[in-house]
Amino acid sequence: METLEDFPNLSYDYFKFNNVGKFINIISKVNSKNMNKSVVIGVDLGGTAIKLGRFHEDGTCLEKMSIPTPQPATPEAVLDAIASAVKQLNKDSQAIALGIGVPGAVDITGRIAKVAINLSGWEDVPVSEVLEAKIGLPTIIANDANCAGLGEAWLGAGKGFQNLVVLTLGTGVGGAIILNGELFTGHTGSAGELGLITLNFEGEPCNSGNQGSFEQYCSIRGILRQWGKDPAELGKLALEGDSSALEIWENYGKLLGAGIASLMYILTPESVIIGGGISASADFFLPATLQEIEKRVLPSSRVNFKLLKATLGNDAGMIGAAKLAFSVIS
Repeated sequence: METLEDFPNLSYDYFKFNNVGKFINIISKVNSKNMNKSVVIGVDLGGTAIKLGRFHEDGTCLEKMSIPTPQPATPEAVLDAIASAVKQLNKDSQAIALGIGVPGAVDITGRIAKVAINLSGWEDVPVSEVLEAKIGLPTIIANDANCAGLGEAWLGAGKGFQNLVVLTLGTGVGGAIILNGELFTGHTGSAGELGLITLNFEGEPCNSGNQGSFEQYCSIRGILRQWGKDPAELGKLALEGDSSALEIWENYGKLLGAGIASLMYILTPESVIIGGGISASADFFLPATLQEIEKRVLPSSRVNFKLLKATLGNDAGMIGAAKLAFSVIS
């Protein structure tokens, strides 16, 4: 049977046991002497790699590591790998909470992965419960795009803003909404699927069931379908001054601006931050994006608005997951 000595970071009240002594539930009560340490671990679960970092509350990354995602990426294999890596990263037992970004929908409690894109057999997986039993740290999970948004809001381009939108432009279009300094996920935990809003009423069909969704035009696949070239190739051509590539990026920027305009009227963010692989060519399309926003959005809905490029790169999700972990102990 697990005892308090097996989990040095937790107070006695952290545990509930049934009558045969088996661990059945964890509640997030952390020993007050450990609160002073203010160190957490953030995990970014991807289809090919799992990135982990140990962070102080001021955002300092004390240590980080990356491990391959097990293949096939079943829940059992992935959670065993995460538990093992967390124990390795937390050898000194200073971390007091764990946050994880997963590639898919999460329930409103931030404990169950409803589905994880590109991972085998992930449906209603009790991630937090399983990992708390394995490593003894209070655990919270969120969609990976939301974690990237939290990361940018905490330590990246969004630092200093209380109300912002982060868009990740890649294979799809992901997003995160930060309102009054807090991640907004709605009453079911599934709000913020910004790539699925309608951009063209009679446009291309989307796997979501929508038609003409934002990501059908502003994702990598959307660029390939519309212009027959990969964004990386278009970026190289634009750097060389190719007029056709520059025109494509300008047209892309207008589409992006049209999509953002709808978000502006609903959320009136202080800033929209653009990340993801396509953002590598942001210099070629953001001017057209901003121009389109200014054309479509009333000045009253864009007071002091800033359109910015994300700054944290591939670490944004891991950093945001760490920020998420602090919410467990606050």
